[in-house]
Amino acid sequence: MSKISYKDAGVDIDAGNEFVENIKSIVKSTFNQNVIGGIGSFAGAYELPSGYKRPVMLGATDGVGTKLKLAIDAKRYDTVGIDLVAMCVNDLICNFGEPLFFLDYYATSKLDLDASVEIVKGIAQGCQLSECALLGGETAEMPGMYANNDFDLAGFAVGIAEYEEMNRLAHVKESDILVALPSSGIHSNGYSLVRKLFFDKLNWSFEDNVGEKTLIDTLLTPTKIYVKTFKKLKPYINALAHITGGGIVENLPRVLPNNLQAVVYKEKIETLPIFDLMAEYIEEKEMFRTFNMGVGMVLVVSKDYIEYVLENSDGYIIGELKSGDKRVTML
Repeated sequence: MSKISYKDAGVDIDAGNEFVENIKSIVKSTFNQNVIGGIGSFAGAYELPSGYKRPVMLGATDGVGTKLKLAIDAKRYDTVGIDLVAMCVNDLICNFGEPLFFLDYYATSKLDLDASVEIVKGIAQGCQLSECALLGGETAEMPGMYANNDFDLAGFAVGIAEYEEMNRLAHVKESDILVALPSSGIHSNGYSLVRKLFFDKLNWSFEDNVGEKTLIDTLLTPTKIYVKTFKKLKPYINALAHITGGGIVENLPRVLPNNLQAVVYKEKIETLPIFDLMAEYIEEKEMFRTFNMGVGMVLVVSKDYIEYVLENSDGYIIGELKSGDKRVTML
């Protein structure tokens, strides 16, 4: 019997090494003065920034979900890395933390160098938009675990917050105003339902139009990253909620004390064409429980600062806080 190699088993070590060489400059483009060392060590090192009285480390992790399946089928890999970063850092800022660095895990059946580099470019772009460093990552080639060209992504964001600023419930009060920051689209939640609707029920193609964009362009629009907006408005907001799976009705209560309800006026929400289209086939309650409906982040703002927040963001008012049990009331 002839001897076999790792490559015969489906894992190409040389391709993996070439991939690392191809992404070194991309990764380094995200580094800042706090990154210690370079690329290729066993772990990334990051010096904690100074100026904090009682610094607290924050961590957030997420993936991209079945949106990846659309990217694979469309052979479009340039935006899912942005989604990966966005889903982590947008969670992290809700605890009043600022992202410091990001780590990624990329697993695939067989390493496609061109596709892999595009994915990492997207991750690096997401890190630049988040003003954090891409400190490290792991690429795993696992034939037998993933079929054909399938792959999966996971991400991990680490940030820092001032201990005294983390408890936002103490700042949220009756009569506070709810400000919606627009989403860029569906973001990265609900894609199993999206795929079921458009490709199983309606038999649409990628090139069918939704307004002025093709369906695939609309569906692969990357998740908006709100880090820079948060940093600019941080002193003027009482709390913020990332609107992901569960929609406004399930995510907004997470920033409310037990004695306050969020009253949201549906007619004030500026929905996007993709949501209007899906609403023709999906019940309204299901839409609001599954999708962001055009609202990527909700800010809780005191009346004293509402004018400043609106003037310094693309936000708009969708509701207010009133006395009552902790919940969202949609009117």
